[in-house]
Amino acid sequence: MKKITILGVTGSIGTQTLDVIRKDIKNLSIVGISANTNFDKVISIIEEFKPKYVAMMDEEAYLKLKKYCIDKKISTQVLHGIEGLNYISTLPEVDIVVTSVVGMIGLVPTMKAIQAGKDIALANKETLVAAGALVMEAAKKNNVNILPVDSEHGAIFQCLQGNKLDAVNKIILTASGGPFRGKSKEQLMEIKPEDALKHPKWNMGKKISIDSSTLMNKGLEVIEAHWLFGVTYENIQVVVHPQSTIHSMVEYVDGSVIAQLSSTDMRLPIQYAINYPERKNTVIDPLDIYNMGNLTFEKPDTDTFKCLDLAYKAGRMGGNMPAIMNAANEVAVELFLDCKIKYLDIEDIIEKSMAEFKHHSNPNLEEILEIDLKVREYVRKNYDKK
Repeated sequence: MKKITILGVTGSIGTQTLDVIRKDIKNLSIVGISANTNFDKVISIIEEFKPKYVAMMDEEAYLKLKKYCIDKKISTQVLHGIEGLNYISTLPEVDIVVTSVVGMIGLVPTMKAIQAGKDIALANKETLVAAGALVMEAAKKNNVNILPVDSEHGAIFQCLQGNKLDAVNKIILTASGGPFRGKSKEQLMEIKPEDALKHPKWNMGKKISIDSSTLMNKGLEVIEAHWLFGVTYENIQVVVHPQSTIHSMVEYVDGSVIAQLSSTDMRLPIQYAINYPERKNTVIDPLDIYNMGNLTFEKPDTDTFKCLDLAYKAGRMGGNMPAIMNAANEVAVELFLDCKIKYLDIEDIIEKSMAEFKHHSNPNLEEILEIDLKVREYVRKNYDKK
């Protein structure tokens, strides 16, 4: 029986992780879960899966859930805040932690889990983007597996099985292109949040959907791929593949290209990560090869969508620059969703933030968390005008 903690259980990845566990409930057990404010959804999860621990980030939701469990005589222990996340991430009985919270909030609990010797099924991009060197060093020191949950990194991980990293020539990350593929800068001037949230292929949360539309999501994945697979930025290529059937590819030194194909369903990479190295019976619809249609590939338009190049620049600079870029992007996306800035302001805010703050090549965890807060304060002070 593999015992699991899920950080961010009510989000898109967390919900799909529950689907995977339902299909294999005899072999998978939930010990701890976390959520932000979704009291009703957490109640239904408690009743179905009976976790020992629940951590709620929002204080009002925490108090409400705690009272509910007491009144109903439910044995689940209710915890609060980042301390609660850290606690359920380091439980002695837990084998693997699924980190599916969005944003920098996932970094510290992930590091705590690694230090406690827990394998990580990683769906939180910001952890590796902001602190990749520290995370991978800690994972190596504690003999911990970092198992990618993103469809692209999960695909690369599968394409690497049975091969050596020194035989890899390059990694090819596929991108759907998002809802605005083919549009010009002029056409993007008056884009509204509801337009950017209409992803053509994937059902994701709001922040990731906006990142996908700007190509920042792919930029974050480039930095992740660098740390996960030890490949230089020059050997990570992004290709737009609108059908999202090939989830990514690996080109080897002999010219062979191995690709991973499947239906567009996040439950496959989740299932592979939490069961690794085993494969289990499918939880997704099989790919219909006969009716798959044409597969097309395009070069990303980085003149229109600057965020991808900004991510490459931040990744190559390393040190604290990816954390600066990530913090600026997170706040800019929040401001856009709140209709306080325009769509194209997102990339401009990121670029100006990267120029504003001094680059440090070897920050520790405290310095990364500190610069993250400073950048957020800078962006809000200068661009939250409404």
